[in-house]
Amino acid sequence: MGTDTAEVVETPSYSYASAFKVHHVMCTELRKLVDRILRIFPEIEAARPRCSSGIKALCSLNNAIEKAKLLLQYCSESSKLYLAITTDAIVSRCQKAKNLLEQGLCQIQSMVPVMLAVEISQIVDDLRAANFFPDKFDAEAGKVVRDLLHQGAATPDSLEYVETRALQTAASQLHVTSSTAILIEKRSIKKLLEKVGDTELQKKKILKYLLYLLRKYGHLLIREQTDNTVDNNEGTFTVNNPGTNFVSTHSVDVKSHKECKQYDAQADKLSGASPPEEFKCPVSSRLMYDPVVIASGQTFERAWIQKWFGDGNDTCPKTETKLAHLSLTPNAVMKDLISKWCMKYGITIQDPSLQSEMLHSLENSSTSIASFGSSINDMRFPVDISNISIGSLDTSYNSDGSQNKVADGLRLIREQTSDDLCQYQNPSNASKMVVESLCSLPELDWESQYEIVEDMTNHLKCDDLACMSMSSKNFIEPLFKFLSSAHDMRDIRAQRAGFQLLLIFLSQNRNGIRYLNEDAYSLLSLSLNSEATKEVLDIIEVLSAQSSCKSKIAASGALISILNILDSKITEFQEPVIKILQHLSSSPDICSNLASLECIPKFVPFLEDATLARHCIVVLRNLCNNQESRLSIIETLGCITSIAMLIETGSHEDQEHALAILLTLCSQRVEYCQLVMDECDIFPALFDVSVNGSDKGKASAMELLRLLRDTNHDDEEQDRFQSDVMPEDASNYPKDKKSHKSLFGVKLSMFSRSSAQKKKK
Repeated sequence: MGTDTAEVVETPSYSYASAFKVHHVMCTELRKLVDRILRIFPEIEAARPRCSSGIKALCSLNNAIEKAKLLLQYCSESSKLYLAITTDAIVSRCQKAKNLLEQGLCQIQSMVPVMLAVEISQIVDDLRAANFFPDKFDAEAGKVVRDLLHQGAATPDSLEYVETRALQTAASQLHVTSSTAILIEKRSIKKLLEKVGDTELQKKKILKYLLYLLRKYGHLLIREQTDNTVDNNEGTFTVNNPGTNFVSTHSVDVKSHKECKQYDAQADKLSGASPPEEFKCPVSSRLMYDPVVIASGQTFERAWIQKWFGDGNDTCPKTETKLAHLSLTPNAVMKDLISKWCMKYGITIQDPSLQSEMLHSLENSSTSIASFGSSINDMRFPVDISNISIGSLDTSYNSDGSQNKVADGLRLIREQTSDDLCQYQNPSNASKMVVESLCSLPELDWESQYEIVEDMTNHLKCDDLACMSMSSKNFIEPLFKFLSSAHDMRDIRAQRAGFQLLLIFLSQNRNGIRYLNEDAYSLLSLSLNSEATKEVLDIIEVLSAQSSCKSKIAASGALISILNILDSKITEFQEPVIKILQHLSSSPDICSNLASLECIPKFVPFLEDATLARHCIVVLRNLCNNQESRLSIIETLGCITSIAMLIETGSHEDQEHALAILLTLCSQRVEYCQLVMDECDIFPALFDVSVNGSDKGKASAMELLRLLRDTNHDDEEQDRFQSDVMPEDASNYPKDKKSHKSLFGVKLSMFSRSSAQKKKK
């Protein structure tokens, strides 16, 4: 019982907890790998992109996991004798399960954040290093029974002797030597027989023959285990209690154990020499194959830092500092040092960028289990069992249940389009095809060029895995030549197709952004005034989120066109334009340009739109860092009122931005404080935020209340001074101003009392 409980705790993801009956070492190795994948599977599922290829990759991985789990369950529940007979098929299925897991992880690896990709990469390496070898005793038992099945017709006396010796030898190796173990073995065979279909005559005959042997000679197996004295040096076992499930101890010779459990040669070499930390990539913690230096001065593996940048990061993974640029400089000195160290210890480093080629080799590998039976079709069994193919026996035990469950998702995806390009194909081959087609565009007539670009767009919509393994430079340059020609010819249809293709590529492969030159940005700017405005805005929105692109967008002259589009009041364009300005306004230099273009009045109407206000308020907050913009906010009719309204009606985030703007203004000049108080009744909203807002909102509201209180106090002092100097004019002092100050004082007093009561509570 204790053993079973421990097993359940160790592998909670499985529906079974018993030990593997046969091929224990091999199955345990596979189970450990499956468990590691299951531990990170929720993270993979949460991080997957919402695209068809992401769903395909996830379904593929889930399918591989289910197949592996079913294989492990089969090895824990099936007949020991039958598992031993089909040893070669089990080894093949373990290898195939390993390949499917590796293939699924490789497909999903490029779609998850870089740190999760590193963890996946480590599991992939361990999958590649795993080798499956049958246990020595299991293999011997299977050979004995298979030899028995190969026997031709014999006399009854000799037949009984052959069957007895074969069964006793196999049972001894497989621990089927107690009455309980024999009963369990019989039940396992009967369960297999129940699952055998009418067309699987070969498998049915073998199972019936094994059941016949156990019924006829089972009593001899029990006597055998009590009469024989076992030599532990021969690798067999002794039974401690024949009345319980087999509880045996056996001493396995060291040589056979090593044959079953082989470790990767690279790991053996590395165990004797630990590489210096500076030779390891800070992201993957592995020896670097192609070390490069980034703007922070840190060195990384090229493939992993490109993946980091491709995820949209513009900081150093090690120092977490913002990078001035995303350029990569080869570290030749480090590469030379690593090469010398590897030569010294005889270690070879694998190129991480070759992932797609390895995936291709996995997809093309054939591990058909049925092929293992083709050489055994000539068996001549002692009992009437003929024309049996052992290898075909296991093909019936398939992952049909799980396959149907996962295949539904894949089938749904396939049915969404009839385009042949959307079917499964190797990513590296597809990428090569796309790039070669683009490079050959100038050789074709214009209509053919358009058709190819349109086909590529449809292809990448269905399979964006191809984008990840494409050469960005060889994709961007010919595509922009096509777009430039389309612009010169004023072919709107071709422009839209080209820009759609560019958008898909840049959205899936951010590394391609650095290959956009000055002419590319100029073409995008010019195309903002064409009928392809929507497509171009979507591209600029992607680019504007990258810090390295903001100045290039501004330099292209796109700002004026973008603001003109905002003036056009075309609803479809408003949100992408404001999002672009939100990204661009985070740059101080661009803020100055926007301020000079007098853009503040353009944003006021959108502050009343629930969808657009959250973006507009961020733009205004960024612009508020510029003196000219602050003055424009104060002078623009209705701007202060609209900002104050968000403090009352907006989300916590909107409130924080609105308060930051008013704090910036009020801390600049006393006149601005007075203007805020005169233009809107802001105090109720401030009191509410100071109590119910976010922590940041509360602090900002309290600070703004303090500034307004101090302004009010200074005004009262000035009024008192004027009253002492010129008492005769006191009656002429504006009554509305006095009453406003009085009301403000009452509200502050009420707020102070309320705060004091809450503190007491």
